[in-house]
Amino acid sequence: MNHPQDGCASLGEKWKSFPLSWHEIFGHICYICGKIRVMTNEFHHVTVLLHETVDMLGLKPDGVYVDATLGGAGHSSYLLSQLGPEGHLYCFDQDQTAIDNAQVKLKDYLDRGMVTFIKDNFRNLKARLAEQGVSEIDGILYDLGVSSPQLDQRERGFSYKQDAPLDMRMNQDADLLAYDVVNSYSYQDLVRIFFKYGEDKFSKQIARKIEQARAIKPIETTTQLADIIKSAKPAKELKKKGHPAKQIFQAIRIAVNDELGAADESIQQALELLALDGRISVITFHSLEDRLTKQLFKEASTVDVPKGLPFIPEEMQPKIALVNRKPILPSQEELAVNNRAHSAKLRVAKKIRK
Repeated sequence: MNHPQDGCASLGEKWKSFPLSWHEIFGHICYICGKIRVMTNEFHHVTVLLHETVDMLGLKPDGVYVDATLGGAGHSSYLLSQLGPEGHLYCFDQDQTAIDNAQVKLKDYLDRGMVTFIKDNFRNLKARLAEQGVSEIDGILYDLGVSSPQLDQRERGFSYKQDAPLDMRMNQDADLLAYDVVNSYSYQDLVRIFFKYGEDKFSKQIARKIEQARAIKPIETTTQLADIIKSAKPAKELKKKGHPAKQIFQAIRIAVNDELGAADESIQQALELLALDGRISVITFHSLEDRLTKQLFKEASTVDVPKGLPFIPEEMQPKIALVNRKPILPSQEELAVNNRAHSAKLRVAKKIRK
């Protein structure tokens, strides 16, 4: 009579002859699961301030709208669901992967002729819409900065948490890489970029460490760069909350993609393109983006008139009005399920005079 123990013993003997250890098998399983996660969620993106951003546009069923930052198509999907068959959405993104994903996700609307994808930097907003015969829009939204899928795709080189070549290009056809900035820019230029775009008080020390390291050999990966940044900061600074390389990676990313310059140009064009009562929603994720948006809205919604003027002539009246003076922030419910929403702010303005 065979006992269960005999079977277990036999299995154990067979297992000993298996060419891989438990450790190795577990490693392979983790690797495969990781690959599956990347493939199935390659452009997975938890949209921030989804309903607030779109609903604040005051959608008209037959209106013409623009999603200037397509990304994972979360805002676009919801916006299109609120339009009638005569409405239309133009989606901009300079990342071909984002457009490829959205063409699948929004196929139903694409088949109905309700959406047009434009692969370009949103700084070319006005010109590219003109090519489509569009000179006026009823609303536009921006979700500024790097998208979650771009951060999560290791090979894109945006994250200091994953080792990858220094890339950071939002547009994979662009020439300038993070590698070029780190290895070719002068000490003075690095300090300027780190101060201006990263607001890091150790910018000089970090730039000097980079200069010293690259003199020995090129800095090629995100991990190498993150380690150099850490080495430039005092021990007490490293104990603070948050990754010590966060601000410098942000600065390099902004420089590589000229993010603030592009946003400045695009938002100004958007304000011009708005039809009467048309609205613009802008989500920002750090102080530089928020200050820029706030300043552009302020300039468009105020007029500089001589003191003592009894009234403001109609031709001098502002064309834009703020919809919310204080930014809209994510709810506690949203923060509980999306950690990346913590720094998000939404500002909205509308066209009140042509």
